[in-house]
Amino acid sequence: MRDDAEPSGRDALDLGAVGQTVAHVRGLIERGDLRPGDRLAPERELVRRIGVSRSSIRVGLHTLAAMGVITIRQGAGAFITAGPPTLVSQPLALLTVMHDISLASQYEARQMIEGSAAALAAERATGDQLAAISDEVIGMYSTLAEPRAFFRHDAGFHRAVAAGANNRVLGALIDMVASLHDQQRPATIDSDGAGLLSTADLHRLIYVEIRRRNAEGARAAVAAYFRHAQARQCAECASTAGTSARVS
Repeated sequence: MRDDAEPSGRDALDLGAVGQTVAHVRGLIERGDLRPGDRLAPERELVRRIGVSRSSIRVGLHTLAAMGVITIRQGAGAFITAGPPTLVSQPLALLTVMHDISLASQYEARQMIEGSAAALAAERATGDQLAAISDEVIGMYSTLAEPRAFFRHDAGFHRAVAAGANNRVLGALIDMVASLHDQQRPATIDSDGAGLLSTADLHRLIYVEIRRRNAEGARAAVAAYFRHAQARQCAECASTAGTSARVS
C-alpha cells in the first residue's frame, strides 16, 4: 500500500498547512492508494511527507474526521472511514439556525428525499433488505411501552429503507437530515402509547407498499407519515410553548 505520494496540482501550494494535510489525504484516496478501512501513516511520518508542523497535521486530521472521511481511534491511529458514506449534520444544523429555516421546510425536504428512497426501495430492495425493513417494524410494535427503544427501531426503519433504495447518495442524505430532525425532536413527543402505535402503523404501511413493489404507493405512504409526524411535533411545540408562558 503506497502512502508516500505528495498531493498534486496547485491545491497543496495554495492551501495553508492544515489544508495541505486535507489535500494530501484526498490525493491518496483519489489515486486509490488509500481505501475504506486503511490506516493512515503515523503523524510523524505525515509531518515528514507533507512538510508541515505536527500541530497542523493534527488539526488537518480532526478536520477530516469532522467531514466523516477518517475515523481517529485512540492509541491506534487514523483510518479511512469504512462502511456506507455519511454526511455530518452539524453544518446543516448551524445553517438552519443562521437562516431561520422553518420546521415545515425541513419536513418537506425530508419527505421528498425519503419518499424517493421508498419508491426506489419498492423497485430495487432485495429479499434480505425487505426482511431488514420488516424487522424494524416488528421492533417498533414490540417496544410500544419503551419510547427510547421504539425510536431506535424508528431510526433503523428509515436507514433500512434507504439501504433498500440501493443509492448511496440518498442514504447519506437521509442519515444527515434525519440526524438533524432527531436533534430537534421534543423529548416528550410520542411518549404515549397511542402516539407510538399510530407511528408504528404508518411505518408498517410504508413497508407494505415497498413489499408490494408499489413505488408510488410507497411514496404516498411516506408523505402520509411525515404529515402525521409534522402535525404531532407542531402540536407538542405549541403545548410546550404554552406551558412555558404560563410558568413565566
